[in-house]
Amino acid sequence: MTEALHLAAANLLSPMVLFFVLGLCAALARSDLEIPQPVAKMLALYLMLAIGFKGGVGVSEHGVDVRLVASLLAAVVLSFAIPLVAFAFLRLTSTLPTVDGAAVAAHYGSISVVTFAIAVDQLTGLDIGFEGYLVAVAAAMETPAIISGLFLARRGGERRAADTSTTALLREVALNGSIVALLGAFAIGWATGSDGLKDVAPLMVDPFKGVLCLFLLDMGLVAGRGLRRGLQDLRPPVLLFGLYMPLVGGAMGAGVAWLLGLSAGGAALLITLAASASYIAVPAAMRLALPEARPAIYLTLSLGITFPFNLALGIPLYIAVANAIAG
Repeated sequence: MTEALHLAAANLLSPMVLFFVLGLCAALARSDLEIPQPVAKMLALYLMLAIGFKGGVGVSEHGVDVRLVASLLAAVVLSFAIPLVAFAFLRLTSTLPTVDGAAVAAHYGSISVVTFAIAVDQLTGLDIGFEGYLVAVAAAMETPAIISGLFLARRGGERRAADTSTTALLREVALNGSIVALLGAFAIGWATGSDGLKDVAPLMVDPFKGVLCLFLLDMGLVAGRGLRRGLQDLRPPVLLFGLYMPLVGGAMGAGVAWLLGLSAGGAALLITLAASASYIAVPAAMRLALPEARPAIYLTLSLGITFPFNLALGIPLYIAVANAIAG
């Protein structure tokens, strides 16, 4: 517990967190500060490429083995299972309609690549190593949760929207920009190895923290605007869900990490992935497959509640837990 508190205190004063807080406060104060959308998309693309490339290099150095395959399979199962647990909690504690509950649950089974990037940065700063193939694990966890969410919606009677959009949804998921960038860069990093990383280090390594700060400033602005619009649609039990569900997902991730025998760094990343909530891939899929679901609910929870919680307090806690289970 002492280690987690120490990491949390240091994390709260990190430039990344403070830039997010700056954006959040600016939006809540109705400032006209903004980052143009083309720039924000470019920042996101850079993060996906840098994370994917470095992960591919890690796999090239580690090699493909049984643990990698087992980790990918476990990640898929975890991404399928977390929405079922999330939906059960929402049904027990809230009066959200089935379609909204299913959409929210899908967000919590998928992952936030930006949260993953911040955890990677934290581990690097603490000089804690991790398995490079966790980048592939992150990509594998993007989409199974969407299928779980649609299953939950169908079971609750939301058949029309889900059924008529199946083909378009599969295409949307397969060609989602973040997945294409992440896996494409991963493959390039795997093919070129450490020599390739040396060649592009001035682009892929050196600017990473600065770009992450700018991206988190934009995320703070987006989260603040979402909170202003979405809080009126959220009752206390649903708001609390955005705080405890990361801990539930993280606990499930910790169990899987222990079973896989991951290193402390690898366990921390898997726990972080299981505790995060998507606000890029899944919202796009839900808009297509479940247009009846309200973005003001699922985006406010994932980006306005869970993301700041993980950024400020969650990641240090997950690192401390990982050190305990891997030690």
